[in-house]
Amino acid sequence: MARKNFILDTNVLLHDPRSMYGFDDNTVIVPIYVIEELDQFKKDMSELGRNARQVARYLDAHRSEGSLAEGVALPSGGLLKVSFVEHDLPKSMADGGLMDNRILAVAIEAKQRDPTTPTVFITKDTNLRIRADALGLLSQDYEPERVEISELYSGVTERLVSAEVINQLYRPGADVEVPDMGALVANQFVLFKDAANPSHTAMGRYDGAKGRVVPLNRTVKDGVWGVRPRNMEQSFLLDLLVNDDVKLVTIVGKAGTGKTLLAIAAGLHKVTEETAYQKLLVSRPIMPLGRDLGYLPGDVEQKLNPWMQPIFDNVEFLLNLSRSDKKSGRGYHELMDLGIVEIEPLTYIRGRSIPNQFIIVDEAQNLTPHEVKTIITRVGDGTKIVLTGDPYQIDNPYVDSVSNGLVHVVNRFKSEKIAGHVSMTKGERSALAELATNLL
Repeated sequence: MARKNFILDTNVLLHDPRSMYGFDDNTVIVPIYVIEELDQFKKDMSELGRNARQVARYLDAHRSEGSLAEGVALPSGGLLKVSFVEHDLPKSMADGGLMDNRILAVAIEAKQRDPTTPTVFITKDTNLRIRADALGLLSQDYEPERVEISELYSGVTERLVSAEVINQLYRPGADVEVPDMGALVANQFVLFKDAANPSHTAMGRYDGAKGRVVPLNRTVKDGVWGVRPRNMEQSFLLDLLVNDDVKLVTIVGKAGTGKTLLAIAAGLHKVTEETAYQKLLVSRPIMPLGRDLGYLPGDVEQKLNPWMQPIFDNVEFLLNLSRSDKKSGRGYHELMDLGIVEIEPLTYIRGRSIPNQFIIVDEAQNLTPHEVKTIITRVGDGTKIVLTGDPYQIDNPYVDSVSNGLVHVVNRFKSEKIAGHVSMTKGERSALAELATNLL
């Protein structure tokens, strides 16, 4: 296969500092103007700043191996170059002095210099891809493992079986084999339907260690902290949340499906009633991740209140406090004072090791794959982590419904025995909220 030239835009390297290593044995060209743009981010304390500094370290390490202008060999067998525009820009591109134009010009020169070699401009900027196309450049998004959100693994499947199989699953301690067992993955849920009577059903979870489908945990029927599942999806989710063998749970669903409420209820149940974990740690990204909290008045807890209010609302709902209780000052802070619940910004998780805790990361769709990796690798021995989010409600301009960290984790962990996933579609917040989600 002929070698290709891939020209990387700034936003690609900011999204993934290791993207320069992801193009096999082809030539990767980083325009010098990209490095100038990265230089503007290097002092930031945000994730973008850390990524910019990491790219500089990678390039500096390769610089010691040879001339970046002539090309340095990459571990994959490819070539890494840093290039600039050798001639004056065309007048149509020089007007306005946009750095994007200079980056595009590097791609155009690479194509003109070697017209027999396919040249591809890689950028996450939609408008820049359109401009590249207008200039005759082949342009693509940086999507190393793109899976459309409509094709995302749901964690649930259906099987038509005989009535005997369904009856067997209702027996205490029973497990069953199902048709086409090889198509199931660990911790995937199965809805059994009687082939002769579709209303006769049973729910189970595929146990990867046993190689059989087992009934849902009894806790699912009893509920946790006064909360019982209202539909099949919530039953599946609660089964994962109370299963200590499943260390990573991912939940994808629209607003009002009960993602956060069930996760917090299960966490409180595991910490206070079963004492399986030392505390419940809840966090959400402060957009963008790493933004300085110093501009808000008060201590860390007071600064976090506006961001964490949805979490506090769910905890107080679970506490079932009366109006008089709230007037007397009772609330979520009681659990925090007792050390049962801890609220912490994701900014402070980097570098920590967190053992024996039940961790919930809400709104995880706003995280990049690298940020999610940073968070999950903080998990210590005996810790369970739950990631929740709605890929259709993203506030981070550097990710989309497909490239965000939550979807990335679902795709990578879907066949692992210590991980489980459920996609939620049925809203239970209120009839109005469900209608608004579907219509607006």
